[in-house]
This record gives sequence, C-alpha cells and structure tokens, in this order.
Amino acid sequence: MEEKGSAVRIKIINPNTTWSMTEKIGACARAVAHAGTEIVAVSPATGPVSIESHYDEALAVPGLLQEIAAGEREGNIDGYVIACFGDPGLKAARELARGPVVGIAEAAMHLASMVGSRFSVVTTLGRTMGQAWHLAEIYGMERFCANVRACELPVLELEEPGSRARERIIGECRRALEEDGSDCIVLGCAGMTDLCAHIEQVLCVPVIDGVAAGTKLIESLVALKLRTSKRGELAKPLPKPIVGLLEGFTRSS
Repeated sequence: MEEKGSAVRIKIINPNTTWSMTEKIGACARAVAHAGTEIVAVSPATGPVSIESHYDEALAVPGLLQEIAAGEREGNIDGYVIACFGDPGLKAARELARGPVVGIAEAAMHLASMVGSRFSVVTTLGRTMGQAWHLAEIYGMERFCANVRACELPVLELEEPGSRARERIIGECRRALEEDGSDCIVLGCAGMTDLCAHIEQVLCVPVIDGVAAGTKLIESLVALKLRTSKRGELAKPLPKPIVGLLEGFTRSS
C-alpha cells in the first residue's frame, strides 16, 4: 500500500474481455490522473465480451474478483475502480480489498449531484435502464436522477471505427436536457469515456464520465489514507471449499 513519497497505483478493471475498450479506459484514466499516479488497466482472462444484462454481469464477476485477488497478492495496488456502469461485484470486491474500491456508476452519480441539481443517465441498451435506476436508489441518488435514457446502442458498437455512436449519444443527451429538466449528464457506460469532453463541449453542461470520476475519487481516498473497513459486512470472506466450475478459485489471502 501507499507510503509517503511513493507513487499511487490504481488498478482499473474493465469486467468485460474486450481489450480495445480496456485500453481506451486506461488512456482516459491516465489523462485525468495525477502525475504521481500509475494506472494499471486490465480485463479478466475469462468472461463476456460485453456486459448488457444481469446474466452478463453474473458471468463477469468471477474474473473481476480474480483481478482484485491478484492485486492484493501483489501488495502494491492502492485502490481499484470497477469500470462497468452496473458496478458488478462491488461489495464482494470490497470484501477482498484492503484499499478503497469504487464503481463508476457510484462515482459518477455522486459527483453529478455535486455539480448540478438534477442529472440524466444516458446509457446503451434499454434493457439496462432498470439496473441504472436500481443503483440510483441504493446509492441515495434517486432524488437527483431525473431520468435514465437509452440510445439502443450495443456496447461493442462503441468500438467500431466509423460508427455513428457519438451522434446518437449526443442526440439522446440533448433530449435529456430539453425534456427531463436535467442540468448535467452522466454517461452510463465505460465505453463512452472517450466521448465525455466532446459531449460537454457541444452541450455546454457538465458531463460526468465514471472512469474519470472513479479515478479521482480513489486518488482522494488514498491521499486521505481511507481504506475499506474490515469490521462487519466488508470483512474478509470466510474461508471455505469451492467446488464445481470455480474449483480452485483463489482469494487474495
């Protein structure tokens, strides 16, 4: 963990297995990180290529937790960002990690509530809207969330050169401002991270990307020497045998 004068190391985990998205996420995190922060961007070795359903999230969590466990074994990771807007496996990751762990939906919604009175979430597929509303409720952000909107855009289309994804996202963001009474936008997918500055420039309102928000929150928590509580609910998982498909699955220690 961080010592005085040492570089901060943040592990950003894209829970899907699409490496081009992971590289983009890492680049956007490095663009906002302090000069003394090292960003380690990874994808799990196993899991879905994109996360667009509860089923996908469930399949992504074991690989995500293996990345957390690996960081804890290495012993030089100060904090973690889960770079999927569903914040999959967040509580389980906190049980494994000594340092702070934040999800990008959690980070983005909280920061949006500090720079505006109402925000709209603009996400990819309509089937994920319910999860975004659920997260707004459990994070205490429902009173700030004016609406959740979908572009009906598959996640992997964000990775396609020549895609009209940017125009569709901007159009939905503009409708959110005009119809929802929102004064800021939360981007509801880690794959949108590279579009944040452009959308903000076009719309002239705060646009919050959870990857950047999560990176800066982890830097702040590490600077304040705030680690994950190991008392009660977030204590280390109890050791026990694991059988079947996950036999041999390892925790950090």
